Amino acid sequence: MTHTTSTAAIAALALFFLGMGLYGLAAPAALVRPFGIGLAGPAARTEVRAVYGGFGVAMAALLGWAATAPADPLRRGAVLAVAVALLGMAAGRLAARLAEPPGSWYPSWLYFGLELAGAGLLAAAVIRTATHPPLP
Repeated sequence: MTHTTSTAAIAALALFFLGMGLYGLAAPAALVRPFGIGLAGPAARTEVRAVYGGFGVAMAALLGWAATAPADPLRRGAVLAVAVALLGMAAGRLAARLAEPPGSWYPSWLYFGLELAGAGLLAAAVIRTATHPPLP
């Protein structure tokens, strides 16, 4: 993975998180509908806005900064933190599927795959930066 490819992967994942975050803030019920979750009141919608919306926008901001700061020594840690968060989400889905197998591959397995792919891309970017630091 080249520095340009690493930066492009980080930027693409920033856009994904931004889209998810803004969607979660604007339409929380629509975001969780594919999972069979109903949001009965303001407290439920607030929770989805916080977890999917706020978290998504925060991850987008962190990755967006990382994409624009290839020589910053904090970049690797920031990108690694998001990769670990994605792995945690995937692990949670796997644990849930062992407890209660889903009826179909969508949406759980689709998102499991996206989370693993995103974590892999970010981990590759971290490894690339560790072995071939960008020039300042």
